[in-house]
Amino acid sequence: MAEKDVTILGIETSCDETAASVVTNGRQIRSSVVASQTKLHEKYGGVVPELASRAHVEKILPIVEQAIAQADVTPDEIDAVAIANQPGLTISLMVGVTAAKTLAFAWDKPLIAVNHVHAHLQSALIESESVELPAVALIVSGGHSNLYDAESVLDLRLLGKTIDDAAGEAFDKVATILGLPYPGGPNIEKIAREGNPKAIRFPRSLMDKDSLDFSFSGLKTAVLYHCQGQDMKGENRVASMSHQEIADIAASFQAAVIDVLVKKTHRAAKKIGAKSVLMGGGVACNGALREAMEAMCQKENLAFISAPKSLCTDNAVMVASLAYYKYQAGQFADLTLEPKATSD
Repeated sequence: MAEKDVTILGIETSCDETAASVVTNGRQIRSSVVASQTKLHEKYGGVVPELASRAHVEKILPIVEQAIAQADVTPDEIDAVAIANQPGLTISLMVGVTAAKTLAFAWDKPLIAVNHVHAHLQSALIESESVELPAVALIVSGGHSNLYDAESVLDLRLLGKTIDDAAGEAFDKVATILGLPYPGGPNIEKIAREGNPKAIRFPRSLMDKDSLDFSFSGLKTAVLYHCQGQDMKGENRVASMSHQEIADIAASFQAAVIDVLVKKTHRAAKKIGAKSVLMGGGVACNGALREAMEAMCQKENLAFISAPKSLCTDNAVMVASLAYYKYQAGQFADLTLEPKATSD
């Protein structure tokens, strides 16, 4: 007898995207709706939590309604409501958690709590039929640069994390230094294609030989000193730089970030005897990073699976997909669920 299909409504509001999705059996994407706030935060050069929360309040109901309509399902056909309740901006998370708890109560459905960072890993797995284990998972985004030993979808052991600026945060800050628009990642990648990645030898913070943690603050500072002088009292040189000089800085900075991400992932793979490397998160959209990681994996005879670009940035497909496996394992939350700024 065939198992009953399980259809889950996922909700994501951890930062500046309001998203909802309906997914059946963890893989069949019935709908995916995302309302981006990029334009709202663009003039500030980064996410303003109060503005993000207010936008979530305005968008959450229409986005959920749109996801349900697009999936052509009724609440009766939904088996559970899933929400990313950690980590993230607390006042943004609160909007999604409140909505999910309300729907779960009103529809009399189970509530499933999902870790936003773990869900990014699920983005890499959603199109893969099988993964050779053990696997190293790199989740690299605006707020997180984490390495995991992935023993299964639900069994992740943290190997290393950022100790200061995450990779995506460094991209945003360097973009600001270079006078590039927000968000920084896509704009640095775009101009870096015209630059020489070997023009400037920016530092690579690998820390001690066994460390699997990340640090990009020193790299960001090196770019700042390069552009404004060591004493920070001089005139900002960027205004007088040519397009080519800015492109060279962007390319050299990007190369340094990628070098560290690839080397640390390689180091983690050797440590756990990995057979596969998984990658997800917003920075995983970066084409140069994907090429470099794939080249390393080919050289080391490792399978490489990256999230499709459409699922790298924050979305609710990853939330609903991961929630399916938690549903199967009976891992449910209750209506006392609260948002958490940091991971358990």
